[in-house]
Amino acid sequence: MASNTMRGQRDERLVESGLMKRLLTRPELGAAGGALIVWLFFALIAPVGFLSLRGTASYLEVSAHLGILAVAVSLLMIGGEFDLSVGSMIGFSGITIAILSTVYQLPIYLSALVALILALSVGFINGYLVIRTRLPSFIITLGTLFIVRGVTIGITRLITGRTQIGSLNRAPGYDVLAALFASDIPIGGANFPVAIVWWLLVAGVATWVLLRTQVGNWIFGVGGDANAARNVGVPVDKLKIGLFMTTALAAWLVAVIQVAVVKSADTLRGEQQEFIAIIAAVIGGTLLTGGYGSAIGAVLGALIFGMVKQGIVFAGVDADWFQVFLGAMLILAVLINNFIRKRAEAARR
Repeated sequence: MASNTMRGQRDERLVESGLMKRLLTRPELGAAGGALIVWLFFALIAPVGFLSLRGTASYLEVSAHLGILAVAVSLLMIGGEFDLSVGSMIGFSGITIAILSTVYQLPIYLSALVALILALSVGFINGYLVIRTRLPSFIITLGTLFIVRGVTIGITRLITGRTQIGSLNRAPGYDVLAALFASDIPIGGANFPVAIVWWLLVAGVATWVLLRTQVGNWIFGVGGDANAARNVGVPVDKLKIGLFMTTALAAWLVAVIQVAVVKSADTLRGEQQEFIAIIAAVIGGTLLTGGYGSAIGAVLGALIFGMVKQGIVFAGVDADWFQVFLGAMLILAVLINNFIRKRAEAARR
């Protein structure tokens, strides 16, 4: 009898220990706690606007636009690389759609397809240059950022004489684009943008790839040690090029959603989004050194961003303080992530 009791107690400890180990090894643990704290904070100081369905829809829409980008950026960072060109790719893709559909009267959904091909081409070039030159991706994509932004502004001014193009709702085929990317889902008297669905879809696919496929294992392996991964047969070069094309795809998707919703394009749209996406990924538990992170964490990082950006509006706080919060969150997230990683490594022993 005593033996059975002792065996039962030992089993409970093992279960508890296993649960704690699993929790400590999850990259998004810190972001989940941060998201809960941020939600509770604004729920207490600005309950009228923040807790309403319309308030929820507003911060989820902001989170969705960033979240689509942050999920792709997180995958690339887990693979050990950075892409600083994604912000300029948003403006480039949007302007491409606008010029082709308004100046050359191409159906807007076909214009979006051409923009997608061009965006994927830039992503391929980024990856190819990183592989061939062996230069840090930070440097390569920083250069691409300025090149793409400059080309976008220069060509737009040359063709249209301005840097903004509006009235895209009059472009042929706009209704098709709007139905896919600008429709609303009515819930309890509030309209939730379909961009939220796209965000969750992207996050779901990315999570499945990371946790349930061989490609996911490759991404973690390449980010941890590219040479070791190459030695065991992982196609490192193709994988990295594919990840750069994925971030370009995400930038294009954000651009299409913005074009469909705002009905206009701007050469400067997406400016500094590359840095905010990286911050969201880091807040979500992705390490700057690669090999560790999750798509769910990037979702939570984007959610924190959206809640804070809209929450300070509901609370009546000067929006200028938002950047202070963003910088503080980045530093705090890195400290928390390092702590969690050390605990995770200790838990594995």
